[in-house]
Amino acid sequence: MALQLFNTMGRELQEFRPRVAGTVGFYGCGPTVYNYAHIGNLRAFVFQDVLERSLTYLGYRVNHVMNVTDIGHLAGDVDSGEDKMVATAKERGQSVLEIAKFYTDAFFADIDRLNIRRPTTVCRATEHVPEMIALIKRIEANGHTYMAGGNLYFDVSTFPAYGDLAKLNLDDLKAGARIDVDDNKRNPFDFVLWFTKSKFENQALTWDSPWGRGYPGWHIECSAMSMKYLGEQFDIHTGGIDHIPIHHTNEKAQSEGATGKEWVRYWLHNEFLVMDKGKMSKSTGNFLTLQSLIDQGYEALDYRYFLLGGHYRSQLTFSWESMDSAKNSRKNLVQRVAGLLSAGAIDPAGVTADALNPDSPAQAYLGRFTEALEQDLSTPRALSELQGLVRDQAVPATDALAAIAKMDTVFGLELVATAAASLEERRAAEAEIASDPRIESLIAERAEAKKAKNFARADEIRNQLKAEGILLEDSPSGTIWHRA
Repeated sequence: MALQLFNTMGRELQEFRPRVAGTVGFYGCGPTVYNYAHIGNLRAFVFQDVLERSLTYLGYRVNHVMNVTDIGHLAGDVDSGEDKMVATAKERGQSVLEIAKFYTDAFFADIDRLNIRRPTTVCRATEHVPEMIALIKRIEANGHTYMAGGNLYFDVSTFPAYGDLAKLNLDDLKAGARIDVDDNKRNPFDFVLWFTKSKFENQALTWDSPWGRGYPGWHIECSAMSMKYLGEQFDIHTGGIDHIPIHHTNEKAQSEGATGKEWVRYWLHNEFLVMDKGKMSKSTGNFLTLQSLIDQGYEALDYRYFLLGGHYRSQLTFSWESMDSAKNSRKNLVQRVAGLLSAGAIDPAGVTADALNPDSPAQAYLGRFTEALEQDLSTPRALSELQGLVRDQAVPATDALAAIAKMDTVFGLELVATAAASLEERRAAEAEIASDPRIESLIAERAEAKKAKNFARADEIRNQLKAEGILLEDSPSGTIWHRA
């Protein structure tokens, strides 16, 4: 079966055919670094990671490029409102570049905790202004621009395909219905390629340009940097669904307006993560950070597991109950992997994805796992195959572990390593028990009480040990304990 991806351009599943056989050029919209990434933002980056890992699993060489917006970003995608980075800098009494560095570092710390692989290239907007100016010159030379009020605008009337990605019908939309009216614009959908002092006289970061000293519009950075590192035509562009109607629509128009060629072949967009009160938003304060989850006792990989349980094109509702479920499911999965390691007395260091017996029954699980990925990256179906595999006692432990390791190259849950660490903790606990016959005796007595259905005595022993700072944990392979 060939890889099928849902292309926003056309709104249909399409067979994936890269421009160069065996190689994928992939651009994913990165963070705007004026605040911490919230967990809704991070869903987009887990999706990008799963996409890159899946493509690699399926045998492609992937060139993944991601931008960091450190020049600034207006409060609205439509060139209106306050510059978010300038606002944060004023609020904290720091420079814009200091703000950018702080939140860039915080973003990549979250990326690492979620076990998201770093892109092939991470490019910062402030380091690519010459490329943006050069691209704007090409757009201007092709007759797509005009100057008004000191700003250089892209004239959407010169680009007949404008809005095809978002399926916009400009004739049916009234001026100002979607966006705030800018008196300098000939059309409300026109957008700024280059700002001068006519917008924010005291803008923190400005550059000389043919149109005056100023700074680039937000949309141009992605076009310029993607072309620098991937060429004028590449395979995949990703982002959240909120990017479709404005940011990605404008990116596409200016890129193809400059080159006269199709820019991106496949557009992939992830859905929102929502809370009870609706979409997460930094502007409303209705958001949680990854650290918020960790402070509540979850691990970063619990959140990654939660996201894997939903298809990237399905809206996902966050709740503490769903996080509890994800935490327990991942914990049980790790315990079963630990049981496989223990049952086969297998050295975790020797578990590799390529050690699977070709005739093993685990191959059937891997086949269905691969089919799930090829059907528009269906991680819920892929997880189901993993869960079935770890429970199937007909699969030899060595084969099961090799298949698990192969699947985990996509999931990124570090299952074997985490299970090995769990086993080490258990062995340390067992060694401590051996040195304290009283604890060993109480745990053994509790096991007998449970077998005899004397649950009152079993609970009494658990509570007695808990009062002494010793926590018991029942697992498929027995009871372990650790100090609180």
